[in-house]
Amino acid sequence: MNYLEALSRRYSVKKFNHEIIPQDTLYNILESGKLSASSLGLQPYKVLVVESEEMKQKLIPAFYNPSQISTCSHLIVIISKKTIEESYIHGYFNHISEVRETPIEKLDLFRKSINQHIIQKTQDEIFNWAEKQSYIVLANLMYAAAIENIDSCPMEGFRQDMIEEILNINPETEKVTVTLALGYRSEEDHFQHMKKVRKPNEKLFKFI
Repeated sequence: MNYLEALSRRYSVKKFNHEIIPQDTLYNILESGKLSASSLGLQPYKVLVVESEEMKQKLIPAFYNPSQISTCSHLIVIISKKTIEESYIHGYFNHISEVRETPIEKLDLFRKSINQHIIQKTQDEIFNWAEKQSYIVLANLMYAAAIENIDSCPMEGFRQDMIEEILNINPETEKVTVTLALGYRSEEDHFQHMKKVRKPNEKLFKFI
């Protein structure tokens, strides 16, 4: 199955069949999120992978449409940072130095440019920027899942305060941006038989 076939087959599943995704397949999908493009390389987000039935059951009341949560294999929760602390930047550059085997002093110019970029932004601007990065991760996860023949459903319809309390998220420094249910579509989900509706090319694309 090529990538266009995979994306054509993909739809937002309303009900999964409870089957569990093999671990190696799940890790491939997660790796695609890890490899997502990220502004400045800072990855101002983290990804929670909810796999235990106990935790999924706790989260069901937090969602307005709970059928996906109650039947999926895994629930991915993408959390965006509201602030970029000096300690976060420090850890980022230590990691670069280690991975690339580069003396950290040689990264000073890059570090100063990032610091300058961050201090010019308000907290709201930082969070909006972080959320945009999180949606790039979401897109990569959905695309990789489709290639792996795994079904998915992205969801923003949840009670923010409830999901953050259950997941022990500090609302002062981070926020749940979006979630993604993964699994295998149920035969009972009639949405899989509906034709995909998208704008025609002449209304979507403009060549200039």
